[in-house]
Amino acid sequence: MNQVTQAYWDDYWKEGEKPQSVSAWMFGDNPDYLAQLVTDGVKTATCSGHIFYELENEPIPTINNYSIILNSHENPVAIIKTTEVTLQPMNKVTKEFAFAEGEGDRTLRYWKAVHEKFFKNALSEIGREFSEDMILVCERFKVIDVKK
Repeated sequence: MNQVTQAYWDDYWKEGEKPQSVSAWMFGDNPDYLAQLVTDGVKTATCSGHIFYELENEPIPTINNYSIILNSHENPVAIIKTTEVTLQPMNKVTKEFAFAEGEGDRTLRYWKAVHEKFFKNALSEIGREFSEDMILVCERFKVIDVKK
């Protein structure tokens, strides 16, 4: 975490009991657009391929995790708190979850097209094949703070 992000985190919690851990990250595809959807209150969910957690030996997010959303310049834009985490096949994602992701016209059809393209590219970079039943880590979150 860079100094600007750490200062934002510390400043937010100066009056309260700061959680012990936080992660800082940007969305993988078009981070500025997706971060803006978060700060506008449109995007309240996200997902990633379970395989990436396995390959990077990263823990799966849990409820009450805090994250700092970064823009493409690695500057903090918001703090979010995870409210739900589910593992499910991509082809079982619901229209409600697609809507909560907030992208495009917010339909399941749009969500599937964009995410299939994203996962095909990401998986091909690591020599893996895309499958419609690949397991996703689906997170819902609430915005705790938007950086002024």
